[in-house]
Amino acid sequence: MESATATKFKLIHQVKDDKFDVDNLHQYNLLLQVGPRDLQIAVVDSVSNQCLILEDYILASVKSYAELQSLLEEIFENHHLLTAGFWKKVRIAVKNNKFSLVPSSLFVKTNLKEYLSLNSKINPEKEELLYYKHIQTDAICVFAVNKQMYNWFKSLYPNTELGFIHQSSALIEGVINYASQHSKNSMYLYIDRFKLHLVTLKNNKLEYYNQFVIKEFSEYIKYIMLVMKGLQREQQTSDVVLWGYLGRESAHYNEFYKYIKNISFGDRPNYLKYGYVFDEVQDHQYLDLYSIHLCD
Repeated sequence: MESATATKFKLIHQVKDDKFDVDNLHQYNLLLQVGPRDLQIAVVDSVSNQCLILEDYILASVKSYAELQSLLEEIFENHHLLTAGFWKKVRIAVKNNKFSLVPSSLFVKTNLKEYLSLNSKINPEKEELLYYKHIQTDAICVFAVNKQMYNWFKSLYPNTELGFIHQSSALIEGVINYASQHSKNSMYLYIDRFKLHLVTLKNNKLEYYNQFVIKEFSEYIKYIMLVMKGLQREQQTSDVVLWGYLGRESAHYNEFYKYIKNISFGDRPNYLKYGYVFDEVQDHQYLDLYSIHLCD
């Protein structure tokens, strides 16, 4: 049974601060990020803004939401904290391509399906249609969540303040926060598993965001150059900041550096505090997970 379970998911990163105290769950926020092939977990003390726990799971390839749901239920049932009902807040970010960013001046709450139908195929019988109003920019993210998963999370945390966002919103809020402390007019990349996220700002407001599915390594540069050209950014002089699932000497960085000389790794967000145990986590990793903290 154990070997079968091990093939379904793998815990690849686990950090736990000694300051974590199970008796203080009522003041801790639980941050979850769920994708089709991965799951990330963070616990943040709402009083001190200390990040206390980080976990990262790789999930086996699943062919349906039912399989993904079954896998999540297995992880949660065997976890010592995830089914606890005493969290101060639970925030869940979903990774999928069913989202649309709408200027707030054009947003009409009754048109969620229409906004999403522009970019993706939507089935309101099987999907919950939600939206998130960005705090730091004039945009509203409309997105879809599988209804079974949505209802399962609501049943797990019936007495807790529960909120859903899209991964794109966490990244946008995180990038804007970072840019507010750095004066350069940069382009921001997030290398996700199987995807490239690209963000640019203008006057500290969102100018461009998109995510690209990556099937071949050469597509990273293709999409970056395509966006640079469309936004009239100079390849040789533009500053590019990089976060994500890659090492400092990775093939990604070395390839990007051939085309973009002013490229650097982004820092760990300073709106959270991190104990020494987080030294084993590279500063440019988990920006999206940390930034769920900003999305209230």
